[in-house]
Amino acid sequence: MHSSAHTVDPGGTDAPGGAEPGGTLTVPRLGFGAMQLPGHWDGPPVDHATSVAVARRAVELGALHIDTAAFYFCRAERANLILREALHPYRADVTIATKVGPLRTPSGEMYAEAAPDQLRPEVERNLRELGVDVLDLVYLRVGRLAARGGAPVGDRFAALARLREEGLIRHLGVSNVTYEQFAEARAIAPVAAVQNRFGVLDQEDAPLVDACADAGIAYMPFFALGGGHTPLAGAALRRVAARHGATEHQVAIAWGLARSPSIVQIPGTSSPAHLEENMAAGSLALDAGDMESLGRR
Repeated sequence: MHSSAHTVDPGGTDAPGGAEPGGTLTVPRLGFGAMQLPGHWDGPPVDHATSVAVARRAVELGALHIDTAAFYFCRAERANLILREALHPYRADVTIATKVGPLRTPSGEMYAEAAPDQLRPEVERNLRELGVDVLDLVYLRVGRLAARGGAPVGDRFAALARLREEGLIRHLGVSNVTYEQFAEARAIAPVAAVQNRFGVLDQEDAPLVDACADAGIAYMPFFALGGGHTPLAGAALRRVAARHGATEHQVAIAWGLARSPSIVQIPGTSSPAHLEENMAAGSLALDAGDMESLGRR
């Protein structure tokens, strides 16, 4: 069976949940991604009442770690504002992670990455929209929507580290990074979590997954259920799903949880039915034969 929580201690002296930097961050291994709550970026927004209901139901089902960003919006619908309406005042056991870095115009065009001096306004935007005084976890998202790689992250991560020292952020993470960028960030300030693309059909980042496990750092995959231009399909997935009476999405979630103790799954949806399906995957235990069939790098 899967562990119910992942705990990291990325440094510092405060008690869990305190406003000072550091301390222990404990999150359930099955959380919720809010990117789809407003609707597809280039499509129509999701019905507002449905989005609010999905966010509330996610927490009811135990998704006590929620991943969001101020740049998650579709027209007038914004993920942060949906979460605030649905969940504020937030339960003490709920943690919220957000990302800063990519800049979008009001019409939705992602046009640039924030420079170091532009990160404070982005952090403050998330604070305002979510209605909190301190953010539990903030990732530096690198490269907008491009593949991993690119420029060094030191100056930008150091800017976030200063905001952490001021007490606006409890924990720091990095997203869409190479191992070199991950190491560069860790040399500047403690890294509590990594959010990169990884899943049963896309295991290129396996060395970084294992490095996070060795260091006690949470690894929260995006597109673990396919996403982007990679549909979740395959004969092995179908066979394992049929054997367990589960869906292929549920098997993909369970595979990640079994693959590494560092992995915290954050599948996202704006569908009440898909939410129930995703959260039920937490009780799906894959055996050694399943894992061999699905592959493990």
